[in-house]
This record gives sequence, C-alpha cells and structure tokens, in this order.
Amino acid sequence: MAIDDLRREYLLAKLQRSDLADNPIEQFKLWLQQAIDCELNDPTAMVLSTVDQSNCPSQRIVLLKDASDKGFVFYTNSQSQKAQQIAQNPMVSLHFPWHKMERQVAIKGVAEKMGIKETLAYFAKRPRESQIAAWASQQSRPVKTRELLVQQFEKMKARFAEGEIPLPDFWSGYRVKPQSIEFWQGGAHRLHDRFVYTPSENGWNIERLMP
Repeated sequence: MAIDDLRREYLLAKLQRSDLADNPIEQFKLWLQQAIDCELNDPTAMVLSTVDQSNCPSQRIVLLKDASDKGFVFYTNSQSQKAQQIAQNPMVSLHFPWHKMERQVAIKGVAEKMGIKETLAYFAKRPRESQIAAWASQQSRPVKTRELLVQQFEKMKARFAEGEIPLPDFWSGYRVKPQSIEFWQGGAHRLHDRFVYTPSENGWNIERLMP
C-alpha cells in the first residue's frame, strides 16, 4: 500500500470547552493520569524542540519529571546539545504524542536552568546505575564504539563503588515555563478538537482553534 493511502478516522472522543479545567496544568495532569491508566508506553515521554545559532531546529525525546504551576521539568547533561542550545535561546517547545488515546499536548515556553538543591534532590532518587551513567556519558559527544562507552561506565562504577554518588557539576534540571498549552483531541473527518491556553491578567485565556 502506498504511504499516501494510509489513513484512519479518529473516533474515540470529542473535546468541548465545558470539558476543560480553567487551569491548563490541572487539565494536563488529568490527561497524563488517564494516559498512565491506559498503560501507554512511556506516558511521560515528550519531544523537546530547541534551535541552534543558525535557527536550525533539533528534536529529541526526554522524560517529564514534574508538572506544576511553575512549569514542566526535565533533567539532562548541561553540556549536551539541547542544554547548549537552550543557553543560546531558551525558547523551546514540548510535545506529548499520546497516539493510543488520539490526543496530543503541545507546549511553548521558556526553559530555565534549575538550582542545585532541586537538581540534587532528584538525582539522589535515581537508580544507582543511572547516576553512574550520568558521570560516564559526555552527552552528544562522538564516541567510536559502544565498547568505549561501556568501559567508561565500568570506570565510573569502580570510582564510585563505595558511598553515595555525588551530583555531577555538568548535570542539571530545566523547567519550562509555558507561554501556551494546546490540547488536541482527534475528531472524525479530520475535524479535530483543539483548545489553546495562553496567560492573561486573570489567569488563562482559552480559545478553540480550527483544525
């Protein structure tokens, strides 16, 4: 079958203004919990988009670690490509593709580096092997073979064989403060339901968008 012949209808649900919470974070948490309850693979996985100095976009999947009125949180190597691009241009977008539920959430906002205290609190909760991997990987740097990466992991494992593993000074949390949050629900005949929240003086403005 030709790719342009692949299609299906989106019939699982509809989305009305009356279905939405006044606060988009509350609405996001509701949809996230429903994604978890549906046993989606990696429901907290989100596409993080950044741009480089020449305005060329980059995308990668990271895991959401917190969502609150303060923003959406993820953690990464602060010397990675994504972190370096954020340092140059903090405007980013996040995208949650919950295909099984015929839903998407798209967020535009400003990414800010988090403080050491918050970062350390999360790092201490990570599995020990993940802590070691943070030390072992010079994220986004070239490596000739996987064996060299594994050797570096084993080296760090031996280095931190005893006691707690310290927080690397090149590892940090980032919080995305949203400037818009869009909720998308698939609809029949491509008449999808889209609502976008944007900040206003009295909280949040909510508008329906054409599909």
